[in-house]
Amino acid sequence: MTAFCAVKISAQSSDSLRHELVVDFEARPRAEYRDHFMWTAADSVMPELFATQRNRLSITYRHNWLRLHASPQEIHVWGKSGAFSRVGNVNFFELYAEPNLSKNLSVKVGRQALSLDNGRIFSAAPWGQQSRAHEGIRFLYKKRFETDFTFAFTRPYAAHFDPTFSPVAAHTYKYLLVHHFKHKFANQLTLTTINAMDVFRRTTVDRAYYERVTNGGRLEYTRNWFYATVNAYYQYGQNAASKSIRAYYIQPEISVSTGRTLFRLGAEILSGSKRTTSGKTFASFVPLYGVAWKFMGNMNLFTRFPADVDDKGLVNPYLFILYQAGKKLSLRGDAHLFYSQYPLLTEGKDIEGTYLGFESDLSLNYKPAKAIEIIYGFSFALTDKRIELLDKVPDSGKIPVWSYLMVSFAPRLWDRKWAKAR
Repeated sequence: MTAFCAVKISAQSSDSLRHELVVDFEARPRAEYRDHFMWTAADSVMPELFATQRNRLSITYRHNWLRLHASPQEIHVWGKSGAFSRVGNVNFFELYAEPNLSKNLSVKVGRQALSLDNGRIFSAAPWGQQSRAHEGIRFLYKKRFETDFTFAFTRPYAAHFDPTFSPVAAHTYKYLLVHHFKHKFANQLTLTTINAMDVFRRTTVDRAYYERVTNGGRLEYTRNWFYATVNAYYQYGQNAASKSIRAYYIQPEISVSTGRTLFRLGAEILSGSKRTTSGKTFASFVPLYGVAWKFMGNMNLFTRFPADVDDKGLVNPYLFILYQAGKKLSLRGDAHLFYSQYPLLTEGKDIEGTYLGFESDLSLNYKPAKAIEIIYGFSFALTDKRIELLDKVPDSGKIPVWSYLMVSFAPRLWDRKWAKAR
C-alpha cells in the first residue's frame, strides 16, 4: 500500500504544470555634477548639474518549458538640454520569450540584453539609465560547457524614441551575428571566446553593405587568492570609408585578494593608426557594444572610438582597490594613466610624447537594507596639454571633476509559485 501511494504521488507531481510569476520594481534617481571636461565635442555648458531617474518594472513568468520576460522603463531628466524637466524615454529595456527546446537548449526571441564575459565587448551597460539591449534571436546551450549564438537586427528607432535614452536606438548596424563559448577546465583555467560580425548599410552606391569582424577571447587562471587573465581580440573587415580594418585589443590583468581587500592591476591597449599607416588601412580598434567606464575610468573621457583618441589608439594602465568594510559598506579606489599609442597631430606635425593624463575614481557603496543601495562617487583628472587636442578638456591647467549620488530602491512586489494538474 505504501509503495502504491508513493508511485501515485510521484505520478501526480510529474503530471502537474509548475508556474511562477515574479514582479520587481526599481526606482533609480541619480544626480551628477561635472566641470572642466566634455563628453562630446558639442558640449558647451560647464559646470553642469543635472539629474536623471529610471523607473523600471520587471515582470517574469516561468512555466515548465517557457519563460516570458518584460521590463518596461521610464527615464526622466531634470536640468539638461535647457529643459527643467522632461521625459527622456518610455520604452522596453527587454521584451522576450524563451522556450526550452530540450533540457540543455533554449531559444530567446525578442529584445534582450547581451552580457558576455567581463562586459568589455558586449554588455548590458547597467550604469546607463537606459542600459543596452539588442533585438533578435539567441540560441543558448549549457551542459559541460556554455555556448550561444545570436542573430540581431535594427530598425529605424530614432523616428519614435530619443536615441540618448533608448536601449537600442544608438545601434548603427543592420545585422549582428555573435558566437560565444565558455568552458572551465579542471586545472583552474577558464577559456572564453567571442566571435562577432556586424553588418552595416552603406550610404554610397558601390556596395550595399560592409562587414566588420571581431575574433578573440579571454583566458583566466584562478587559484585561491590569486587570479590572472589576458583578454585579446583582432578586428578586420571594412569600415564606412571602405578602408580595410586591421586592429587589435589586449588586456592583461592580475588580482590578489587578502580577504576584505582586492587589488587589481592591469592595462588596456587599443590599437590606433600611425602617420605612416596606409591610407587604405584603418588600424583603430572599436570595442563593439561593451562598456568603457568599467575599465577606463568613471569620467568617461574615452568612450567613442576612434573619435575620442583621434584615431591614435589608447594605452590605459590601471590599479583598482576594493575594500569590504562590512556587510553593508564597501569602498573602491581606481587609478588610471592614459597614453595615446602614437603621437597626436597638430597642424600636420607630430607632438612629442604620448602622455595624456591621470584619473582617480573614488566610490562608496552602502546597502542599509535589502532593497536599498546608495552609491556616491567622486572623480578628478590631472591632464596634459595634449588632451586639449582631443576636445575632451578645454583647459588642461584646470582640474576636471565629476561627482554623482545615486540611490536604487528595488523591492520585489510579487513572487508566487503554483502548480496546476493536467
